[in-house]
Amino acid sequence: MARTLVFGPFKLDAVSGILFQGTEPTSLGQRAVALLAQLVERAGAPVSKEDLVAAAWPGQAIDDSNLTVQIAAVRRILDERAGGAGWIETLPRRGYRYVGPEAVADGSDLAIVAPAPAGLTLPDKPSVAVLPFSNLSGDSEQDYFADGMVDDIVTGLARINWLFVIARNSTLIYRGRAVDVKQVGRELGVRYVLEGSVRKAGSSMRVTAQMIDASTGVHVWAERYDRSSDNIFTLQDEIALSVVGAIAPSVRRAEIDRVKRKRPESLDAYDLVLRAQRDVDSGMPEQVTRALALLEHAIGLDPTYALAHGNAAMCHHCLFLRAGLQEANRAASIRHARLAILHGQDDAAALTLAGFSIGMDGHDRDAAFTALEAALAISPSSALTYILGSVILGWGGEAEQAIDWSERGMRLSPFDPWAFAAYDAQAMSHLLRNRYHEACRAAYRSVQANPAHSITYVQLAAALAKLGRMDEAKAAAARVLELHPTFRYSRQFAGVNCAPALAEALGDALRAAGLAE
Repeated sequence: MARTLVFGPFKLDAVSGILFQGTEPTSLGQRAVALLAQLVERAGAPVSKEDLVAAAWPGQAIDDSNLTVQIAAVRRILDERAGGAGWIETLPRRGYRYVGPEAVADGSDLAIVAPAPAGLTLPDKPSVAVLPFSNLSGDSEQDYFADGMVDDIVTGLARINWLFVIARNSTLIYRGRAVDVKQVGRELGVRYVLEGSVRKAGSSMRVTAQMIDASTGVHVWAERYDRSSDNIFTLQDEIALSVVGAIAPSVRRAEIDRVKRKRPESLDAYDLVLRAQRDVDSGMPEQVTRALALLEHAIGLDPTYALAHGNAAMCHHCLFLRAGLQEANRAASIRHARLAILHGQDDAAALTLAGFSIGMDGHDRDAAFTALEAALAISPSSALTYILGSVILGWGGEAEQAIDWSERGMRLSPFDPWAFAAYDAQAMSHLLRNRYHEACRAAYRSVQANPAHSITYVQLAAALAKLGRMDEAKAAAARVLELHPTFRYSRQFAGVNCAPALAEALGDALRAAGLAE
């Protein structure tokens, strides 16, 4: 079936098993959502009890009363939220039929991208978003090169203290789409939008770029560059400086110099890190293992490449927590993190990834925040610094500061693929403060943002258990074990050095949900 179905005021995300009203998750459990999905997908046609049972209780023999209870829950939510109790008809001795508003497949990927609030308020300083540059090379394998161009322009812009810069991770959702720049400005909460294209052939490349005032649609600046790819770093700086100059022609020389920063000695190493980045960001063991091969090659070419070390640290962190808590991975994470700090004093991304590994795997939160604060001093608009920092704060029991950092990160990058981590930090922090409804809402958002990550369901199971919704809590716990069969919460807590009060609160809830200590 379609990943997401829209009907009436609802969106049904089939992957995460959540029914949303607008952007807010409803309280409907996963079995009820599975039943609703079957009915809506086959709108107007009878759906037999056998088919419904197979969808919600695969491989199980259950009494009809279980089906009746779940259908009643669906009707109750539809009625409470949209007066839709009559949208599901009972067909005596046959099954049920959906007769509500027409359902359409939604092209947006709710399971990957968490929605941003509509109409974000402009920040109190100049703000800019850099959209993905179009790859005009005629070779989709060159997409990574265009993405890398954007990433480095963003990195340069983010070093300007008086400029608010949206993270590249959030602008990736506009890749390949015809966009209304004014709408982009509203969705991301920025005044200026930079867009462009890259055409690469051998060692030659042509880059075009233009900046538009999103409030008026007026072009502020445009330029075309024909260069050798050997000069890519100079060109990236030149574009970033042109943007800064167009926004504030009187920019001080000291701030212009901040755009220019140390780059890797080897272009081949730079290329390898670009190729690895998407797999690093996935956080999935198979993908990060693939990324490590590229990163190790890059480090072999340039042993002082800080970002390669930072990404390698993140890969080993993911393997440590999600592939057996092997000491070798923890040690490698810390080793690469220290090298990233040693060689990356001028690189906010490297310092951020290194700080995260030092805090999570090295259990040295003071050293972690020394690195994170250094990253923010270099790049005040680094969304990832705030997001990963919120995770360290969350597991450390610093609930209010964790929520504050997560919200700052999400404002800088409303569509970030790391959104699930920010919402995880919020979920555990609200749970620690006994705000169980808020914890549940944040956990649902985390599941929505990354349904393939087991920790998102850990937070959801705990929040639901605290609310006394045990059937749903146990369903979330079962999903944890599907994604991470060897999960034991005591080992997880030890791995991340969980604060004792949080470990007690989470442990009680997870035990009640059926997860083993």
